[in-house]
Amino acid sequence: MSSPIQRAVGQVFIPVRDMASAIDWYSRLLGFEPAASSHKGTIFDIPTEGATRLALDANRPEFDSAGPPRFFLGTEDMSATVRHLDDLGVKITSDVEDIGSVVFVQFEDPDGNPLMVCQRG
Repeated sequence: MSSPIQRAVGQVFIPVRDMASAIDWYSRLLGFEPAASSHKGTIFDIPTEGATRLALDANRPEFDSAGPPRFFLGTEDMSATVRHLDDLGVKITSDVEDIGSVVFVQFEDPDGNPLMVCQRG
C-alpha cells in the first residue's frame, strides 16, 4: 500500500489564549530567548532541535484543552526536569511513572494544555 502523505510530523501546534504570556512561559520552560510572534501576533515558532517544529497558536482562543498529551518532550534527567517544573511553579498532573521503556511525568501549561516529558530507558 502506498500514500502520497509522508509519515513524518512537520509541526505541532499548541493552542494558547495569550500569546505574550505563552511565549514567556514556554521560554522559561524550554530555555530559549523570547522573540516576536508572526502572523499578526497569532503564531510563535518555538526554537526546536530536530525536524519536527513546535508552534504556539493563538488563532482559536476558545479551544478545549481536555484530553491526554498529544506529544511529548524529551529529557535525559527526569529528576532535574521535575525540579525545574517545581521551580517554575508548573502544575504537575501525574507522579513520575516508569513503564519500562520510558519514565514520564505529565503537567499543564497555563492554558490547561496537557504536556508530557519522557526519559527513554
